[in-house]
Amino acid sequence: MNDNALGEETPIIIKRKKVVKGDDHHGGAWKVAYADFVTAMMAFFLLMWLLNATTEDQRKGLADYFNPSIPISRISGGGSDGLNGSSIFTEDTLAEMGTGASRQKWEGNEIENLSEEALEGRLQELKDAMMKADKNLSTHMDIKMSPEGIVLELIDSEDASLFAVGNSNPNDLLVTLLTTAAGSFDGFGNDLKIVGHTDNRQFRTESGYDNWSLSADRANTARRILEEQGFDMSRIREVSGRAYTEPLIVEDPSAPQNRRVSIVILTR
Repeated sequence: MNDNALGEETPIIIKRKKVVKGDDHHGGAWKVAYADFVTAMMAFFLLMWLLNATTEDQRKGLADYFNPSIPISRISGGGSDGLNGSSIFTEDTLAEMGTGASRQKWEGNEIENLSEEALEGRLQELKDAMMKADKNLSTHMDIKMSPEGIVLELIDSEDASLFAVGNSNPNDLLVTLLTTAAGSFDGFGNDLKIVGHTDNRQFRTESGYDNWSLSADRANTARRILEEQGFDMSRIREVSGRAYTEPLIVEDPSAPQNRRVSIVILTR
């Protein structure tokens, strides 16, 4: 006989399933957030260390890398400065690339707004113009960039010097270089700075005349030659001597190339 016929109720059976969930702290999301935090802190402390371990000039160089204030060449010309030496581009190459000729006059800070190719073309144009007078002059010239602007280095060599030994009397080589450069500088609207340099050989007369005086006098001699060529003296911002404190050949302070005159076409 069926139980329901006796009035007995069928029992209701409830099955409870236990679902196991991992607690939040057992998940992996916090690890990603923690790794990001640790990475950010490492970058922060690295930045603090760099700021403490670098000079003002080095920090400016780092800032210029991320937000350049001077154009930097993508292609090395073999030198060691901002543009890695003189340009490998020629006016013909620039014309083929569509950047055109570069004979406009530079005004104020216009140099900073030029494309890299156009800037290199103008540098090469200046050097080409000076080499037309004498191809041998190339060993006595170097063109590069500095934070102040374009630097034209007029340098001594083993065989020929810019000045007579121990004084500021110019040799024919310097006169030829500056006579050619004076015409090229007319294509720039920027002011100039002229700096004289010597090697580290000790030089001092009984009257106290030394490398500091000699380097300054040689820079002033270069200024006078430019004046004789009709260059506008109102565009000369500074004439100074650095003696042997800024050698061009750092590993050999007595090298003849350290005896030079630097002419800076200022862009700032």
